[in-house]
Amino acid sequence: MTTIHARHHHSGSLSGQQPPVVHSQRPRQDQPPMPDTKSRAVPQVPPPATHKPTDADLYIQEGHERKINTEYLKQHFIHEGRLQETQALYILETATNILSREPNMIHLKSPVTICGDIHGQYYDLMKMFEVGGTLQDSLYLFLGDYVDRGDFGIECLLYLYSLKISNPQRIVLLRGNHECRHLTEYFTFKRECLHKYSEAVYEACLRSFQALPITALVDGKFFCVHGGLSPQLVKLSDLEGINRFQEPGSHGLLCDLLWSDPISNFGHETEPSANGPLLDRSTTFTHNATRGCSFFYTYEAVCQFLDRNGLLTLIRGHEAQDAGYTMYKKTPKRNFPSVITIFSAPNYLDVYHNRGAILKYANKNITIRQYNSTSHPFWLPNFMDAFTWSLPFVGQKITEMLLAILSICSQEELDEPDSDEDKQNADDIAARRQAIKNKILAVGRMQKVFQLLREEAENATELGVASAVSTGVSKPGGVDALTVQDAKINKAIRTFDDARRSDLMNERLPEFDPQQRNSSVFPVPSMRSVSRRASASGESLDMEDLIKRALEEDVAGDVVETIAERIARGRSLTKPGALKRHDTA
Repeated sequence: MTTIHARHHHSGSLSGQQPPVVHSQRPRQDQPPMPDTKSRAVPQVPPPATHKPTDADLYIQEGHERKINTEYLKQHFIHEGRLQETQALYILETATNILSREPNMIHLKSPVTICGDIHGQYYDLMKMFEVGGTLQDSLYLFLGDYVDRGDFGIECLLYLYSLKISNPQRIVLLRGNHECRHLTEYFTFKRECLHKYSEAVYEACLRSFQALPITALVDGKFFCVHGGLSPQLVKLSDLEGINRFQEPGSHGLLCDLLWSDPISNFGHETEPSANGPLLDRSTTFTHNATRGCSFFYTYEAVCQFLDRNGLLTLIRGHEAQDAGYTMYKKTPKRNFPSVITIFSAPNYLDVYHNRGAILKYANKNITIRQYNSTSHPFWLPNFMDAFTWSLPFVGQKITEMLLAILSICSQEELDEPDSDEDKQNADDIAARRQAIKNKILAVGRMQKVFQLLREEAENATELGVASAVSTGVSKPGGVDALTVQDAKINKAIRTFDDARRSDLMNERLPEFDPQQRNSSVFPVPSMRSVSRRASASGESLDMEDLIKRALEEDVAGDVVETIAERIARGRSLTKPGALKRHDTA
């Protein structure tokens, strides 16, 4: 750095004048460089799009009809952009009007590409279209579950609806079990809508869910539905009487179409096996204990249904598959797979390690195309900001420091007899001791509460591997580092089967009252550890119950009791006065 000091002089003679003095100041070699607070910490990661498109950007006018510029919308969402609320509502309402005019069962002609669950994995949805081709190449049929669990559900929904608006005959969207108020409030989609848009957008999404058709029939042979069969579904004509414009219940035909599954030992029900119960050949449906509602249907039930209706197979989604698809036992008459399950969300929840798949049917040939997951931007659990997510960690460290200060006396000092003990009134000592003890115990309880909140914040993406990642922290020499759980989850869940076992609690129809969940930090209980969220009697515990139990637990011990007693004997209950100049704190 160079500084120039110019001396003022008169305009007359230059004799006796000093030339400008130049001082050279070299930077110190040991001085660290100033940190760059304006550039991105990871330059190769592009920043999210902050602008919202204008109507001229988003819409294309074709005569009297206004359609969506789907290519622009696709790229805008890839860059994490958002729409204006009026634009999002227009897409949702326009798609709802189109879907409402469609029947409960849509008849389709091949060629067709059939896609399974998406679950808010927008970047994998883009990969799926790369693998499957454009709408001009093939008609697309989606089997439901577009939202929840993933972080980009609203982007998936708005993009698919925009395709429906622009090409209503080239894309068919069926309803899944997650397209309802009950599950979207329990899992992540409502929180996502409120974070990215508004309550009005969420309510518009719910109205569109009720308009979604529930089944499709391809070439009169392939029956397509999200879940499966029902005891109440005898003929295909039974579908005509369903009122789909409602919230699905916990039983009935609409519930079964969205929730039912093939039994675990499908095709081998009459054989002794560790994979499922031994059933009589005449048994067609059993209670679905995994889901907590609806039924398991057997191989016999499927064969009877296909024969009654002259169908070739049942194509459904609803269940994660390691390879992205599963073809079940073939029918005896046509020697064709009785059930085909398709799942199109690769590396489901970022821990399943599964592949995604789509089914293409053309020229009387079925082709399965598989694909791997695509990297995507990271979100903290439940769309929390970093400050909110770190608060429990900060609170825990503060209470730990308070306890450390209170415990500064050694055990020998605590055991030392007090020479002034006899001079003090016993009742006064007891009162002071109890007051100090209560304060110490209060600090201890608050430390436990903050520890609980911290674990809940960090474990919000757990699938139930509490024993492996119960604290959610990792650092050399201790467990005090603030960290997110991805690395530890992936160490605990190594295979598809590990993830499936850990995620069983989230496969059930949830039982909860959304009116009682008013926590802004932990609004949903999805993907939480079972061990912390269930009592010894098996009852479900929410965050308020857990905090209450932590406060009620006894944190007193011999050391705390002794500290309280020794401090009480030496201090009065009056407030401390101001320090004098020679005093120390």
